Amino acid sequence: MVNKTMSGVLAVLACGVALVGLQPETATADKGRHDAHGPVVIGHRGASALRPEHTLPSYETAIALGADYIEPDLVSTKDHVLVARHENEISGTTDVANHPEFAARKTTKTIDGVQITGWFTEDFTLDELRTLRAKERIPDLRPDNTAFDGLAQIPTFEEVVRLARKHGVGVYPETKHPTYFDSIGLSLEEPLLATLKRYGWDGQKAPVFVQSFETGNLKRLRGLTRLRLVQLINATGAPYDLVAAGDPRTYDDLVTPEGLREIATYADAVGVATQRIVPPGPDGRLLQPTALVKDAHRRGLLVHTWTVRPENSQLPVDYRQGDPASPAYPRATGDVMGWLTRLFSLGVDGVFSDDPGIARAVRDHVLDD
Repeated sequence: MVNKTMSGVLAVLACGVALVGLQPETATADKGRHDAHGPVVIGHRGASALRPEHTLPSYETAIALGADYIEPDLVSTKDHVLVARHENEISGTTDVANHPEFAARKTTKTIDGVQITGWFTEDFTLDELRTLRAKERIPDLRPDNTAFDGLAQIPTFEEVVRLARKHGVGVYPETKHPTYFDSIGLSLEEPLLATLKRYGWDGQKAPVFVQSFETGNLKRLRGLTRLRLVQLINATGAPYDLVAAGDPRTYDDLVTPEGLREIATYADAVGVATQRIVPPGPDGRLLQPTALVKDAHRRGLLVHTWTVRPENSQLPVDYRQGDPASPAYPRATGDVMGWLTRLFSLGVDGVFSDDPGIARAVRDHVLDD
């Protein structure tokens, strides 16, 4: 079975690799692929295993490799424009530290209860952010991506939506730190909905999922839109809005039958860490799957899981390959196809993948079987 799966996947990947070299407008002919049956493939921050995350080249590569949806994390500028960044602190993802004209903008803030020092999107206008260039966030893990440092600007959410519509894929935006942005008068939800509505994406059948680790903003969104909403559930911790309100509930409480029942009153799906589906044991090896997928499905919730990454250090111990003593072992590619096959076999409705080409190939092969 493994050899059959691998040979089939490699055949599909050969086609996908060829697509990356094409211009984005010719790379995908399957318009509306987000309507396809079966689990969806979500390009996590684009194709972040192959290009610096949250850049148009990253999203274009994800589309070329077959992603059904592309995922922008959204934060706000000072002039209330939504842009795609992993965090509102941008020293790790841009060259802002090399701009002496912005040296005085460096500051320390408390974001979701954590003190962070750096440069923050909400202290820059969009025009100012446009003078910066993106860079690879984790160069030690992905040194090849540093070849693209300095080539791309920070994209706006509107640019990501236009790109997705052009190529017939969906968007899967995440509102980052909504409680914080509300506190400084830069709410994320209203401009998000306004942007989507401008492009005709404002109903339940629109190729859009809106996700958040917090609960309160999703509940408010439920009263404002029919777009599909996703409650993100981390492996540990609690939603920050609950913490800020003194609510003792954690993510563990959200995945109980009672918690899932409540989520179903305001969301259409849960986006869960893979550890919630197949937990690791004390030695890092995987234990038996949990009942989460079945429990969520019983309550009418889709289950999307994150994040599948190809590097050994990012995979469960069971799916790592090569010599652990090798310096290259942490960033070497493990058996990501085997891990994806396992997740799909457990009935998930979608996966977030840093290399959506591999995820698409495995998904299509599993469906063919």
